[in-house]
Amino acid sequence: MTDGLTLALLAEVLASGANLLYVLLLIRERISCWAFGIIGSLLSVCLFIDARLYSESVLYLFYAAMAVWGWLRWHRREAVADNPVTRWQLAQHLRAIVVAALLALGLGFSLHFYSDAERPLFDAFTTVFSFLGTYLQINKVLESWLYWIILNVASVWLYLDSGLAVYAALMVFYALLSVSGYLQWRRSPVQ
Repeated sequence: MTDGLTLALLAEVLASGANLLYVLLLIRERISCWAFGIIGSLLSVCLFIDARLYSESVLYLFYAAMAVWGWLRWHRREAVADNPVTRWQLAQHLRAIVVAALLALGLGFSLHFYSDAERPLFDAFTTVFSFLGTYLQINKVLESWLYWIILNVASVWLYLDSGLAVYAALMVFYALLSVSGYLQWRRSPVQ
């Protein structure tokens, strides 16, 4: 193995570990999850740029920024004991899905025509819907975990196709954790 491949694999393993800790702590509604989200996300940005998955790079940069927001929001809400799990109505989900699908199409076609991105449409859909899933988790919307189950399963193929086997394995584990997260949050008092 060359030094570049060894370094890339180490970065992939470290990023995966930090991201895994983020999800495990998120399931338990621990505010410390956001610190691991920041670290794992920033390491991931470099990996995805190297793999020419530009939407994923933007996504993980977004994750890092949202982790800062999540950390601040959860801290502020916990300080006043007002950070419950909530639910969205079906109409809210349908509006969000339509908007996300339109944005994903725009991003995907832009990347297809104006970059050398690998799998631009598929990458754009997983990216945009991950934006939505992240927003829902920061706001502790129960159904966010259902989005993540679908996204994580879909991402397995994308990462395998891009030669990112550690991330593909992580997505399988994330899908299972998303089921656990849904069940755990469902037990919380829901507003």
